[in-house]
Parts: sequence; C-alpha cells; structure tokens
Amino acid sequence: MNDTNDMKQRSARLEQMVEDLLQEAKRQGASAAEAGVSNDAGLSVTVRKGDVETIEHTRDQGLGITVYFGQRKGSASTSDLSLQAITDTVKAACNIARYTTEDSYSGLADADLMAQEIPDLDLYHPWDISVEDAIEQAIICEAAALAVDPRINNSEGASINTHNGLQVYGNSHGFVGGYPSSRHSISCAVVGQQDDSMQRDYWYSSSRLAGELQSPEEIGRIAGERTVERLGARPIGTCQVPVIFQAEMAVGLVRSLLGAIRGSALYRKSSFLLDQLEQPIFPDFVHIHENPLLQRGLSSAPFDSEGVATGPKDIVAGGVLKSYLLGSYSARKLGMQTTANAGGARNVFVDSGDQDLAGLLKTMNRGLLVTEMMGHGLNMVTGDYSRGAAGFWVENGEIQYPVEEITIAGNLKQMFRQLVAVGNDEERRGSVRTGSWLIEAMTIAGQ
Repeated sequence: MNDTNDMKQRSARLEQMVEDLLQEAKRQGASAAEAGVSNDAGLSVTVRKGDVETIEHTRDQGLGITVYFGQRKGSASTSDLSLQAITDTVKAACNIARYTTEDSYSGLADADLMAQEIPDLDLYHPWDISVEDAIEQAIICEAAALAVDPRINNSEGASINTHNGLQVYGNSHGFVGGYPSSRHSISCAVVGQQDDSMQRDYWYSSSRLAGELQSPEEIGRIAGERTVERLGARPIGTCQVPVIFQAEMAVGLVRSLLGAIRGSALYRKSSFLLDQLEQPIFPDFVHIHENPLLQRGLSSAPFDSEGVATGPKDIVAGGVLKSYLLGSYSARKLGMQTTANAGGARNVFVDSGDQDLAGLLKTMNRGLLVTEMMGHGLNMVTGDYSRGAAGFWVENGEIQYPVEEITIAGNLKQMFRQLVAVGNDEERRGSVRTGSWLIEAMTIAGQ
C-alpha cells in the first residue's frame, strides 16, 4: 500500500511538472508544445567466478520539451527538475525554434487522436530484492552453469537486474498521461573449452514480474548446456541449403521487417519495402500483428510517444503488408495518418504453425540451424542480407555437429517470400514474439 501511495504521489508531481513546462512554453510565446518527464531507479548486481564484480544502484531523472512557433520547432532537455531548470529549458527550446526553418509537416499529432482513457496494463511490479539476496541468486545461477560439464572452465558472469520507471507525457492539446513500469532479468554467460577450441553461450530470463522469471538454477543450467553443445564446432563448405533461424534469431528478421516499414525509412525512400502496402510480401499463411495493450507486455503502452491512443492491428495478414509504422510527422510526409507508432512497434506477434523446432528440423531434412549471428550486414535499401553466423549442421532431420566461421547470405525480400514455416517454439522474452523460421534456401559461405 505504501508503495502504491508513493507511486501516486510521484506521478502527481511529474504530471504537475509537465503542466508547468507546457504553461511556461505558452508564456514564452510558443503556439504549441509537448513535454515529457521521467524518473527511474534500478539495481544491477554481477557475480563472476563466485565473486561480486559490480553492484550498481541507478537513479535517473530528466525532462524534455519541444516547442512550436507555427511550424518552426525547437527541443531541449535536462536532468535538473528544479523550477529554474524548467524555465531555462523552455527558454532554450524557444530560442532554437525561433531560428529553425519552417517545416510544413511538423507539429503535434491531431487532437482527436489523443488517448481518452489510460487503461491499467499491469506493468508495474517492483521487485523488493536486497543486494545480499541478488548476490546470492547470481552466485547460484553461475554455479549451476559451471556445474554442467568440466569443460566449462570460465565465466563471463551472472547478473541480476531490476528496474522501475515512471514516465509522464503531455501536450498543449490538453493531454497529460503517464504510467509506472517495471522490468527484471537474470542472465548468465559461460565459456567452455575442448582441445584448442573455446565457445561461449548464455541464457537469460526477463519479465515485468519477478515471480515469472525462470529460476537462477534453470538459467545457469541452460547457459551451460548451450555452451557445451557448441564445443567442437567446425566450418563447412560453401553451399546453398535451407536455413532455420532459431526463435531468438528469427526475432532479428522481424525487427528488420519493422525497420523497413518505419515511416522515416519510407519517406526517405531508403527501404526495400517501399510502395509495398497492400502487396504480398510473405506466403499467405503469415500473420504478423501488434498488441500494445497486452497485459504485462514487455513493450505495452496505452499511448505512443505523441499521446496517440494505441490499439491492436495487423501488420501482415494473409501474407499481405497491411500497415506501415508511422508517427504523425512521417504520416504527413507520406500523405497518410499516424498508426500510433511514434516510438516504435509494441508487442509484435508472428503466429506460429503446429511444428516445434524438432518438427522443423525434420521438414528441413538437410541444412543449417542458425543459433548465433554476428555483425550488421543488411542493406535496407536493397534488402541484401549477409551476416556472420554459427549454429548446427543438420542431416536427415537431426543435428549432426556444431558449425562456426560461416556467413549466411540472401535478400530479405526473397527470404520473406521463401518462408516455409514458423515454429511454435515461441521466443517470449522481448517485444517481438515468434517461433523459429524455416527459409527455403540461402547461400552459406564457408571453406
């Protein structure tokens, strides 16, 4: 109850601060303004080889203001939340706006799109863990990883992280809204050695609610097992074969899709999916959708970063691209309306099929299972895709041996069209949820 009352008081203070920022902007002559204030706190503990390596308490605060003089825009921010700082920060933003060039597309999102209600999405579950308990859990986690196999001979550490935050946004349409949130995680990474070959792997769990995290023992065990599985990795010859992106890697493909349909990429004409709205970009079984209002979702939000009400929508349905991801500025540049995606997409789901990873391996029969990727090898304009990779070679639907020192290459536009199946082994630890992806064919550059 005390924590609830404290959060209400903090929220009221931050809302008043936003109101003060907007009033000060009006007093200094701005025709419109939007402001945000945040207050965050966290604890991070890392243990390595049984010893405490770092203990970090964080407390961050800040405010930002954007003012408009007609269609001239200026922004300023500060970590000082005093009354004088409010006046000075607004003054700085106004001075910038007076000297900027007019931009006919700038301005607040339309008033009639503002969120009228702020639903409780159950995002705030503080973890009252002491430093001593966090250290103990990290030690247990790392010890579980090191105990998996004697070939695990080193550690990059185990970490416990907890974070609580409160953000409030408002604008001169009269909208002011905010909500608290929490996020917690446990992670572990260890190193194994076999002959002269060394391999590293990791595992982690993340949730709004500490009680939903995997246990430290389980996280450590999985990190250790993943590391051991990679020992004895070898390169393979250059070939063209089917490829399965394990669920954690498939998330990256989804993020590439989201980047290609983001408003800024589209109006700059720097996307391989330019002018593809209402066009098929995947096979017709593919359904990708967004739900910003998911209870306890790791990227849930009742409104976007412009105050526009969010809601579920299809991004891809029947394989057809149904929506771009637009804020108000990019929407105006494209002659469209905002999709409530200022600040990005929130809780993106790729519907799964009826096969688990083992089933996908059987379907693939022969090819590569990708479990790690290195480097950034995507040309967003052309869709050309090339990444360093590691994983496992598959024959007769069964994993044969670990693979390293290879590069996988293709074109994302073609890869999307050649998606054969999505597994039901859903990755659930982030803002994108998808199972593993089986791609019909890619080029593997090896020896």
